[in-house]
Amino acid sequence: MVLLSASRISKTFGDKEVLREVDVELRSGDHVALVGPNGTGKTTLLRILTSEMQSDGGQVGYPTKGTVGYLQQHPTFEAGTRVWDIACQAVGDLSKLAEEAEQIASKLATSPEGSQEYADLLEQLDRIQAKLQQKDAYNWEHRVERILQGLGFTNQWHQREAAKLSGGQQNRLMLACLLLQQPDLMILDEPNNHLDIESTEWLESTLADWPGAFLLVSHDRFFLDRTANAVLELVDGKLDRFKGNYSAYVKQKAERLEVQRRTYEKNREEIAKLEDFIRKHHHGMKSAQAEDRRKKLERIELVEPPREIVVPKFHFPKATRTGDIVIRARNLKQTYDKLLFEKLSVQVQRGERWAVLGSNGSGKSTLVKCLLGELQPEEGEVELGHKLRVGYFDQLLAKLPTDTTAAEAIRVPHRDLDDRARRDILGAFGLSGDLATQPLRKLSGGERNRTMLAWLCAMEANVLVLDEPTNHLDLWSRHALEAAIKDFDGTVILVSHDRYLVNAIADHILVLSEGRASQVAGNYDAYLHWQKEGLAVQDRGQIGGATKAAANQTDKSTNKSAGSGLDETSNDSAKQPRRKRKFPYRKVADLEKDIEGLETEIEKLHEAMSEPNNLRDGRKMKELQEQLAERESKLMSVYEHYEESCELN
Repeated sequence: MVLLSASRISKTFGDKEVLREVDVELRSGDHVALVGPNGTGKTTLLRILTSEMQSDGGQVGYPTKGTVGYLQQHPTFEAGTRVWDIACQAVGDLSKLAEEAEQIASKLATSPEGSQEYADLLEQLDRIQAKLQQKDAYNWEHRVERILQGLGFTNQWHQREAAKLSGGQQNRLMLACLLLQQPDLMILDEPNNHLDIESTEWLESTLADWPGAFLLVSHDRFFLDRTANAVLELVDGKLDRFKGNYSAYVKQKAERLEVQRRTYEKNREEIAKLEDFIRKHHHGMKSAQAEDRRKKLERIELVEPPREIVVPKFHFPKATRTGDIVIRARNLKQTYDKLLFEKLSVQVQRGERWAVLGSNGSGKSTLVKCLLGELQPEEGEVELGHKLRVGYFDQLLAKLPTDTTAAEAIRVPHRDLDDRARRDILGAFGLSGDLATQPLRKLSGGERNRTMLAWLCAMEANVLVLDEPTNHLDLWSRHALEAAIKDFDGTVILVSHDRYLVNAIADHILVLSEGRASQVAGNYDAYLHWQKEGLAVQDRGQIGGATKAAANQTDKSTNKSAGSGLDETSNDSAKQPRRKRKFPYRKVADLEKDIEGLETEIEKLHEAMSEPNNLRDGRKMKELQEQLAERESKLMSVYEHYEESCELN
């Protein structure tokens, strides 16, 4: 079923043609990613498709059946409205429909079978039940809670006033509302903005299994790999479609470019030969042949040059040698309204590439500032190695005064760089011409970001500390940065939500979570491996020395590339008092059996609630709902008991 069809869409701003007769068709089941360099018109196209902007030409058509939802970027909320209320409003009238179904079922029970009244009531009930079943209505409160939780709104946030949330939190709430509405087609402009890794993973899992269709824009390559089954590329006002996810698109794009280059070059060669023959012989003995060549030349269809996306090759200078130990930290502790980390010890050696991961507010940037000496930890000590020249990329870009130009901003005290040298450095990061002389406040976020990277280059740092360096960078600039970091032969400390970048460059991972810190030797894939094994999840119990030794032995013998296992760096269980039990002692294996049994019962109850006979019986549905609520509550209690037993048994 076609959910959206747009034909010959055109849009021009000033003398720039952003969209040139673009065609878009989206069908049921399409999970489509829209990609293109910054400034190519992706958001403009989305706004036209959702009727927020008028095109200069073309038309957009929607079918009579089907709903379309668009993720709003700048929502407004009435004063006093709570997070939970707004999320419940997004579900619509499902609770009223459920009550109506129960009332009709009661009337049906007293209506004579075979009568017209009975037939009419049965038809009404079937129609309402179909809507309720499609929207999972009998489980709607659980669905609201699950989606809010997935996007970082735990129970303590449910009664917060929506108007007082930060801009990023409000955008996350609007995304939750859109998911709850379950439109047939969703249009999402950078839905994983303002999400930490945990919430991004939840969202990509949700979208990967999404029964409806969506069109999304994102610069997260990991996210696009896991959610998209098709890619639309917007370059130079034209749109091309590719099958598969982002990785498949990259491969197909390279193959298409190779074919297009050969076709274009062959076309230009043929034209050049004909023109040369005509020029040499148009007045000689072969003038008739020259005339034939001229007519052939007129009939030749010009082949457009390949639409290549050219990005400057980012580069950091060769690093001077430092001491073997770059940073040594012992027993660090820091709080900010809550405990961020304690008893954290880490040693960074020359040439290593560390990535610091954690949810928003977990203390990643704070830890980096403590390691660099920009912030004094409450407890512990930090030693910096010899001959360090640290290049610190602050995600707030605080080192770049907005009233200065890019050319002035990359001046460094220890190098006498003339204007030509500074312009060359800026040019290597795609900042040439007027961009080098405009005040930074007039540049885009991506351009200011690249100015900061150019400053790191001018610094000739031998230690790069990068706090969210991919903010505002498009896919191609991220790839260029990834290549530059790979080529850099110094030490790197990276804080990033870009899992693709982390996976490509990191050889050590440090994870902050709820006041604890863990270390995994390896990249992001290695971290996922140890997390899957239950060794990288702190709240499932302390990792003792025997476990670490076993993990290290496994790595040495079977999986060297995955890292050397997990190294617990906080809350040594031998030194911390054991917490008191909340539940009586039970074996972990017995609790696992209880969990399995309850999950089976819950699954059977869901199946029973979907049976047509039960759907028509209001009393039966109410009974099943009560049983379901009781089993789910019991399951949550057993989960808590299980986690306590894992830790204390």
